[in-house]
Amino acid sequence: MNSWLWLIPALPFASALMLALLGSRLSRTAATALGVGSIGLSALITMVVAVDFFTAPPSAGSYTEVLWTWIRVGGFEPQIGLYLDTLSLVMVLVVTFVGFLIHIYSAEFMIEDEGYSRFFGYMNLFVASMITLLLANNLLLLYLGWEGVGLCSYLLIGFWYRDPANGRAARKAFIVTRVGDTALSVGLFLMFTHLGTLHIQDLMQRASEHWPSGSTYAVVAALLLLGGAVGKSAQLPLQVWLPDAMAGPTPVSALLHAATMVTAGVYLIARTHVLFALAPSAQFAVAVVGAVTLLLAGFSALTQHDIKRVLAYSTMSQIGYMFLALGVGAWQAAMFHFVTHAFFKALLFLGAGVIINALHDEHSIFRMGGLRKEMPVAFWTFLIAGCSLAGLPFITAGFFSKDLIIWDAWSAPQGNPVLWLAGTAGALLTSLYTFRMIFRVFFGPLGTPVTKRPGYAMTIPLLVLAFLSIVGGYLKQPLLSALNSVLPPTVEAHAGGLTEGRSEVIAASLFLIGLYFAYLFHLQKRSLAEALVANPVGDVLHQWWFADWGFDWIYDKAFVHPFIWAAEINKRDFVDAFYTGVARFTELSYRGLSRTETGRVRWYAAAMAAGSVLFIAMVFFK
Repeated sequence: MNSWLWLIPALPFASALMLALLGSRLSRTAATALGVGSIGLSALITMVVAVDFFTAPPSAGSYTEVLWTWIRVGGFEPQIGLYLDTLSLVMVLVVTFVGFLIHIYSAEFMIEDEGYSRFFGYMNLFVASMITLLLANNLLLLYLGWEGVGLCSYLLIGFWYRDPANGRAARKAFIVTRVGDTALSVGLFLMFTHLGTLHIQDLMQRASEHWPSGSTYAVVAALLLLGGAVGKSAQLPLQVWLPDAMAGPTPVSALLHAATMVTAGVYLIARTHVLFALAPSAQFAVAVVGAVTLLLAGFSALTQHDIKRVLAYSTMSQIGYMFLALGVGAWQAAMFHFVTHAFFKALLFLGAGVIINALHDEHSIFRMGGLRKEMPVAFWTFLIAGCSLAGLPFITAGFFSKDLIIWDAWSAPQGNPVLWLAGTAGALLTSLYTFRMIFRVFFGPLGTPVTKRPGYAMTIPLLVLAFLSIVGGYLKQPLLSALNSVLPPTVEAHAGGLTEGRSEVIAASLFLIGLYFAYLFHLQKRSLAEALVANPVGDVLHQWWFADWGFDWIYDKAFVHPFIWAAEINKRDFVDAFYTGVARFTELSYRGLSRTETGRVRWYAAAMAAGSVLFIAMVFFK
């Protein structure tokens, strides 16, 4: 069955092409069959391949399928080849299955949109590009998928392009992530120049053979890969694009946050873990980036009023946990949290879409309220997802994966108490902003009245994801055991008086503390929250965190305004001036020569004779 591997990306690629070519002529039923059916088939084939892989594992622990050689230039022969091991298989399983549920949901959510076929064409290309990224056996093909998801994010964030704000958000995402992509491309050049290959497995082997631990080349290459990862995964300092990306349709947000794009950076670091192990300082930088991002994003989420922006900052924070795990050497914990996060974050966004749709496109949590009884399915599924995000102890999937990361931040080889404190503080913040959102949306007096109810196509994915958001935590041992064959096992380097059980108790206590204060400020005595923001210090902090700690302002002052200033000064570009001069000279020459075209044959003959005499004289006297 592994020979079917190529079909997993090929089916969504083919459907995307057909929707692009025939979209305007297809009925909604045909577009749905192509858009949803292709992802469903990819998910089914992935499951069949997974069963075959685990029941009859390859002797080398991996399977490679080379489709063709891409180019041959001076010994450089990158392949269109697919590489399947436990890491890529887990990722592809999540991407195709969660992507399929989101596509089912989209069939109803987008049914009245005039760009229905175009939407599914973009979505399928998005999934196909992500699968290519995950299955690539070399970094050049991975980079093709990497750029593919970047292009699709631009197309989908700006899907409703008639609104200028959506176009700006799409351009912002595209430009900011290009910064990281540039770093990644330079890293690929560096590694190919010094190691002579971009085949991932050969590259990792040669790196371990030629670059000693702490080597300058290893550190620089790892930092360049980290630069690419922080761009795609919206981590500091390139996180500013993700909140604005909520301009796209809600299913896009669900796919972007749960299964594609933002998890690409996590996969890149996990896939090249050998290189990061050779560069301890770069690996520690991964942990620091994750720890700082999860805290800053958590504080920003506390101040947002748009339900989708709260969830966007939540994604930044949870990806920060994954980076923290990767940075301390807890590779399996990072991938486990990726799996559970995909379930509950997809559910949160799809639930938010149901709410927004029902309230006639209302996004503000402060104009919602009282929906617990009005929309019971949305309430219970959203509550399950929120509890999983916040880490309801010993019940939800998020508790098992996030608390494992928190413990590893203390005990893993590069863990330390400061990183552990960042993880525990993030748990408190997560509980606060999650239940702030839940209490504001579903409790209290009724706000905006419900005008629309979801159908089965939008409800069934919620129920399936709610189930997975609970039972997903019990995949812990099987998943960690399976990943041990690909990723180095996490070593408990030091405990220092803290045990895993005590760490879990502390995290659970912080969950309850956050729940209590969210209840106090956003349900029992909402005037307290208003008084807190009205306080001068509270007001300043609120505005600062609401504006993403001023990063947009800093980048405007440091990069955008200087660029505009230089463009204003250099309106008449000196380079253009040269070519303008050539054009003017050509124009003058033409005008001068055109005056000689008088139509008088005697003058033509005389000019030709004079020219001949002059030419002969020049030859003779030379």
